[in-house]
Amino acid sequence: MTDIHSTAIIEDGAVVGDGCRIGPYCVVGPNVRLEPGVILEAHVAVAGHTTIGSGTHIFPFASIGHKPQDLKYAGEPTRLEIGQNNQIREHVTMSPGTAGGGDVTKVGNNSLFMMGAHVGHDCIVGDHVILANNATLAGHVELEDHVIMGGLSAVRQWSRIGTGAIVGGMTGVEFDVIPFGSVIGDRARLAGLNLIGLKRKELPREQIHALRNAYKKLFESDEGTLRERADVVATENADQPLVKTVTNFILEKENRRFCTPRGGD
Repeated sequence: MTDIHSTAIIEDGAVVGDGCRIGPYCVVGPNVRLEPGVILEAHVAVAGHTTIGSGTHIFPFASIGHKPQDLKYAGEPTRLEIGQNNQIREHVTMSPGTAGGGDVTKVGNNSLFMMGAHVGHDCIVGDHVILANNATLAGHVELEDHVIMGGLSAVRQWSRIGTGAIVGGMTGVEFDVIPFGSVIGDRARLAGLNLIGLKRKELPREQIHALRNAYKKLFESDEGTLRERADVVATENADQPLVKTVTNFILEKENRRFCTPRGGD
């Protein structure tokens, strides 16, 4: 059964699904939808046109769906869509989208947002993502599935972090990070592949070996541009799914800069 504490404020128009638990002093706005089984611990504030998927658990003092931190925002009814089975810990902030960024911020499923993490306006966050304490995403950032961001790390607006990548603690990401990449430094540089993450997924050794060889051709050669090298590597590895994931990420959008071992390229 739904359990709403007597001190919680559920404004008219809010939709609270079966089995939700809303703790003391929570505030749920009139355009909020809580799917079945959502848990809001004490002092959680949810506002705006926000949907929170079933099984998501939000901890005290999180601020979800309030006005985005964008001076161009003029009160338009943009959205925040949060998926299922996420853990959103203390003092996390998540902003809705803006009219200039597609009107929506999206967060996927089964992710962990540790204390003080921030998801800015118009971000797209995949599934099985981890943002450690005080990791922050500026507006318009894209995080693909299985990304891990270390504590106190930050991603500049409009950047992309590819699937399976890991960002070291206190790292500032200014450019795109390739799938399965590992970046470190006060201004992020590519330090290699996230081999531990790849091995934990128990992927075939031959696929990991092919990816390591492709990485060398992409980032340890000075022949041509990165896009030109990616074209060659893609052709040579047409049957290698991990390599194709990386080359597709590099080639799918023009005029992008990427984190490399030297910094940005």
